Amino acid sequence: MNRRFLPLLVTGGVLVALFIAASSLYEGFSSARVVGNLFTDNAMLAAIAVGMTFVILSGGIDLSVGSVVACTSIIIATLVSQHHWHPLAAITVALVLGTGFGWAQGWLIQTYELPAFLVTLSGLYFARGMAFVVNMESVGISHSFYTGLQEFSLPLGETAVLSSSAMLFLAIFVVGMFVAHCTVFGRNIYALGGSPDSARLMGLPVARTRCAVYAVSGFCAALAGVAATLYTGSGNPAMGVGLELDAIAAVVIGGTLLTGGVGYVAGTLLGVLIFATINSALNFDGRLSSEWLRIAMGTLLLGFILLQRFLTRAPKRGSGK
Repeated sequence: MNRRFLPLLVTGGVLVALFIAASSLYEGFSSARVVGNLFTDNAMLAAIAVGMTFVILSGGIDLSVGSVVACTSIIIATLVSQHHWHPLAAITVALVLGTGFGWAQGWLIQTYELPAFLVTLSGLYFARGMAFVVNMESVGISHSFYTGLQEFSLPLGETAVLSSSAMLFLAIFVVGMFVAHCTVFGRNIYALGGSPDSARLMGLPVARTRCAVYAVSGFCAALAGVAATLYTGSGNPAMGVGLELDAIAAVVIGGTLLTGGVGYVAGTLLGVLIFATINSALNFDGRLSSEWLRIAMGTLLLGFILLQRFLTRAPKRGSGK
């Protein structure tokens, strides 16, 4: 078996084991309604995690995404509720701003050879500050178009439905997997993460690809802001704190190497579902606080980092024989 698939298989096994354990402990956990809620409640994380997968595959990191979620959500809510814009126009502005913000970070990283960690950390503070400049408080969204989007759903059975947020969750991963594995852009990302120098020697557009990767991450973060407004019915400049860390954890647990060049968007899907399953199980139990979610994710993350370390070092030991 190819070693590159091992983290993906381990992640799938962990997800299956967690779901079986939770289903055996809590009655009704395996119902269609609960499964549908796993997607509905985590559309925001899913959007960010897909963008983060592209960034990490390219060998970078993006710490600004949680703040971009807050900034775009409050921009949408303010434009719709206080300036009477149509939601589609407000959403378009938010997506363009998020994409442009991400591209600007990528341009700085590429042009001046700056560490992605520091550039996107600066972006984290800048976007969060701009969110509070737009509005200091949460703003509710009251518009018939938004109400229609929130109520739109597809029936899964007598008691379960697939909400608009859940459909967004699934659509994001389908598009992400297609782009990563079936397009020239996706192949360029893998080449960039594997070795920027080799990619440059092969004639690949390294500079354009790196800028585009961060633009995609910004777009996905803005899309997560849209998902947040659909889920909560409001925009909030304080939301999304720590969301970038949840996304990174989901990507790494999904089998993507932090050094870049190896990983799958499907693995990120599994990582997000692991996060969602643990969170849902804690809600079912009712006796454990949310801190146990962090403990569980931290333990899993450490385990997968050690697994990645083993996989990257094992070939080197064999090569000397």
